[in-house]
Amino acid sequence: MKTMNCSQLGGACDQAFRANSFEEIAEMSKQHAMEMFQKKDAAHLKAMNDMQELMQKPAAMKEWFESKKKEFEALPPEE
Repeated sequence: MKTMNCSQLGGACDQAFRANSFEEIAEMSKQHAMEMFQKKDAAHLKAMNDMQELMQKPAAMKEWFESKKKEFEALPPEE
C-alpha cells in the first residue's frame, strides 16, 4: 500500500488515498473529485478547471500523468 493525497494529485485538499497501484489511486481521486463537484466545493472546482485546461494539451497531460505515476512508484511501501 502507498498513500497520496488530493493535492498531490492536482486537487485541493489533504484527503488521503491508499492503494497498491497508481491506477487505483487515480480512480479514488476521480471519485473524490466527483463528490466535491456535486458539493460545489470552490477550491476543488478551481482545481478541476486547471486540470481541464491541462487536458486540452494531450502531450502536457501525458507528461503530468507520468510524473504523478513516477511519484507514486517512488513512495516507500507502507506496512
